[in-house]
Amino acid sequence: MDLSPLGVCATAGSLRAGEGIVLHHAWTAEGVVAGPASTGAQLLHLSVALCVLNDTYREAERLGVEVDGIVVEADGEFDSEWRSTGIRYAVTLDSPAPAEDLARLASVVDVVAEIPRAVRAGARVQRAV
Repeated sequence: MDLSPLGVCATAGSLRAGEGIVLHHAWTAEGVVAGPASTGAQLLHLSVALCVLNDTYREAERLGVEVDGIVVEADGEFDSEWRSTGIRYAVTLDSPAPAEDLARLASVVDVVAEIPRAVRAGARVQRAV
């Protein structure tokens, strides 16, 4: 996926990047490398990427699909008033599993991933008084 300046990447395992913010992670001993994360827009996109990464590991374990490495890229745009016009993500896996197992895993993750679900539902954000 071609990333804009607002695009981000989260990586782990055999596909773990060398640069970025290192986050401790329950599913990988070395942690996750994520970034960039210098603007709110990037952090919004990174929340989607990290959720998809986490849920890919979780669902892979549940489905018995081996995942050696993962890259999740997320990007999106904003209109002239800085309202998100949508977020898209792409997943690259390093796995010995058959293509049909990986396709099933991707479909399951797209349904269960919590942050993408919250964004799709149009979560309300309110200032606390």
